[in-house]
Amino acid sequence: MNRTGNTIFITGGGSGIGRGLAEALHKLGNKVIIAGRRRSHLNAVIAANPGMEAVELDITDPASVAQVAQKLIADYPALNVLINNAGIMQMDAVAGKIDDALLTSTISTNLLGPIRMTSALIEHLKSKDNAVVAYTSSVLAFVPLAVTGIYSSTKAAIHSYVLSQRFMLRNTGVRVIEIAPPWVRTELMNSQEAEQAMPLDQFIAEAMAMLGTDADEIVVDAARQFRSNVGPNEHPLVNGFNDQALAIFGAA
Repeated sequence: MNRTGNTIFITGGGSGIGRGLAEALHKLGNKVIIAGRRRSHLNAVIAANPGMEAVELDITDPASVAQVAQKLIADYPALNVLINNAGIMQMDAVAGKIDDALLTSTISTNLLGPIRMTSALIEHLKSKDNAVVAYTSSVLAFVPLAVTGIYSSTKAAIHSYVLSQRFMLRNTGVRVIEIAPPWVRTELMNSQEAEQAMPLDQFIAEAMAMLGTDADEIVVDAARQFRSNVGPNEHPLVNGFNDQALAIFGAA
């Protein structure tokens, strides 16, 4: 994608990877609008980045998604890049009874939300030059973390959806990009201080460099072993990965 000259909307831009991408793209001179549910987080980001703007969004609420999409089209007619980044991650218990509230909120946030957001903006984006729809998935789309089985399944679903949407938009001017981070030091799973996780600034730097290329998938070096492990030979890596994860997170 072009890294400059854009008007960019980023969901989940109040913290973590969303904030990191927003600030990096803002520094390059793009017009950046961030969204999230926590107004205090949004205010902190825009205060630290003069010229950036923010809008409150409940990505789980179809009415909120529709309202924000209408506002974006009206207030920022040059909008040409959507980055679907909002997400939640909680430990679950796929070997037992699933908490229905956790199930519903995770699927609504991680899967239904980005699909609805893109759907609400896609016709507008088709009319713009250098248009991009990006989705933040995860390496867990390819190698699931068993103690967050629901989260992992939503990211696998997003990967599948990206493949379909990219194909269906192949003859338009809209590029579809998947950003698949490894474990990064963010608020997800309280990972800000996790030594095993990739530093956020390092991930943002590597991801931004790849965003400036023709890559359809943004997979940094630390994530490549997971992306490469697909097909009938995946089970030893999946099982070994989860044996190691249990030592870190414990059993759900």
